[in-house]
Amino acid sequence: MPGIVVGKIKQTRRLTQHEFTFVKQQSPGDIKVTLPTANQFPAIYYKKGISDKVYPNHSAFLWDIVPIIKAEIQALASEGAQYVQIDAPRYSYYIDPKWRNYIKTELGLDPDQALDEAVRADNACLQGAKRPGVTLAIHLCRSNNRSQWYAEGGYDAIAEKLFGQLQVDAFLLEYESERAGTFEPLRYVPRGKTVVLGLVSSKLPAMESEDQLAKRIDEATKYVPLENLALSPQCGFASTMEGNLLTEEEQWSKLKLVVDTAVKVWGRA
Repeated sequence: MPGIVVGKIKQTRRLTQHEFTFVKQQSPGDIKVTLPTANQFPAIYYKKGISDKVYPNHSAFLWDIVPIIKAEIQALASEGAQYVQIDAPRYSYYIDPKWRNYIKTELGLDPDQALDEAVRADNACLQGAKRPGVTLAIHLCRSNNRSQWYAEGGYDAIAEKLFGQLQVDAFLLEYESERAGTFEPLRYVPRGKTVVLGLVSSKLPAMESEDQLAKRIDEATKYVPLENLALSPQCGFASTMEGNLLTEEEQWSKLKLVVDTAVKVWGRA
């Protein structure tokens, strides 16, 4: 049955080596590589009544995936990737009441214990990869397929644990709509770590204004110093094959807006 774990997983090749090798040959500058969090796979591919014949629970499956992601991150760091990011949509489940209930009733897991394990798993994947010249980052997503979203709520419920424990240099956070809540949870971000504010929508074609973005960045400085803030779209324009409901021209306009605002706020892009 496609898409469902029916046997023990095993790695047959590197995850991103072919892409990274190509980009190194073509790119004149720094290279960023993104990988899925190990936590993504049990949530999607583990099905009770089928997968539990080979893995007794989600946790057992998760910890078989961790060494694969860990080895990939370490390889990328040693091969010259300057920026390695893990994309983590599943943390959104712990901030939205309906998804917390889903974790409890459908998956049979305690949400708080599941969050603890998710953080441990991501940290295990990142272990040993930090070195001079390499930035490790995590992006907290709320879905981005065809301009849709699946979770809402502020970061309050997970902020202290997530910001305080995840061993990354940068947090990329979606803040393009009221669904993301306030900047107040950023008070838990340790000094010296970067917060990339996803203030520009990759879902909607309507253009934000430079003044509007600059004002929101200023609001965030109540919790994180300006030198530790950055600006980006809230997610990628094509984080799924189908992409979002924007034209290519609208996407380029959004990227130009990010650059122009960065120059206005920080004096450089």
